[in-house]
Amino acid sequence: MTTVRYRGRRAATVENETLRVTVLVEGGHIAEILDKRTGISPLWIPSWPLIEPSSYDPSNPTYGAPADGPLLAGLMGHNLCLDIFGGPSEDEARAGLTAHGEASVVSYNLVASGDTLNARAVFPLASLGFERRLHVRNGLIAVTETVTNLAACDRPIGWTQHVTLGPPFLQHGSTVFRASASRSRVFESRFGPADYLLSGADFEWPLAPRLDGGVADLRRFTDAASSSAYTAHLMNPSRGDAFFVAFAPEAGLAFGYVWRRRDFPWLGIWEENRSRTASPWNGKEVTRGMEFGVSPFPETRREMVDRGFLFDERTYRWIPARRSVTVEYEIHMIRTEIVPERLEFASRAGT
Repeated sequence: MTTVRYRGRRAATVENETLRVTVLVEGGHIAEILDKRTGISPLWIPSWPLIEPSSYDPSNPTYGAPADGPLLAGLMGHNLCLDIFGGPSEDEARAGLTAHGEASVVSYNLVASGDTLNARAVFPLASLGFERRLHVRNGLIAVTETVTNLAACDRPIGWTQHVTLGPPFLQHGSTVFRASASRSRVFESRFGPADYLLSGADFEWPLAPRLDGGVADLRRFTDAASSSAYTAHLMNPSRGDAFFVAFAPEAGLAFGYVWRRRDFPWLGIWEENRSRTASPWNGKEVTRGMEFGVSPFPETRREMVDRGFLFDERTYRWIPARRSVTVEYEIHMIRTEIVPERLEFASRAGT
């Protein structure tokens, strides 16, 4: 494997005339999707000093306790949450499992060839094998992922694409969002230091109930100086596909994902807007996560299984022993002066 350095991290890249995609060796994060015309990657890069997860030292307080520290030490852009979406239980943490599972911290074998990048890894604690193939063509990236249960036991898993946007693409009061969302719920307890939505409230996308009695239109990024929020959204059951798109008017750039709804029926929207003051956040980060997966909320494995269903939709994926599951999704970068109202599987339709 030939590696490059991206912000001090070992990585591999694949590119064409339109896009450059950078994937990290440790954690496998899609760290950069660069639009070459504007020089903008919509993906969030934290402002704190980033290191390889394997270099995390629990005696260094910068990144927090071992349950979160290895993830936060190396977090960039689009990370994979597998086989949990959320924090580990106390017993799992003692056994070495970190937030969002091993997928975000283990080393990957990356092979870039022409317009294709392949990533492979084994998650020893979870007994899972993982493969991802990214194929770049024009302003589109076609992604195929396969998860293999290496254990002799059937099991429930969490599996979420944790896509996080940040500046300069993400701008207060300006960046616009569209999604094929329907029934929705606000996080069911206190989520962050600057919550402004009504905990546990059910609503229809995009108008979320506020604590002050009004509603927040989630189709536009907040203009508040500080805020925190998480909302879960059921992707429209009447559609075979699901999508979200974010539009940055100043850049004339739209960025979005399209996937098969049966693969990932949920979208979680995470807002961290200068609210977390502990290290490494330090009240500086401006982010919006658009996190699509098999679960509505970040929670422990026990909570995920005990929940079972929300709005009559299952909240985890069941993967049989020695079996593999393959999913597909597309990442779109569109140069436009108006917000696209939806995205489609354009390549699959032959257009």
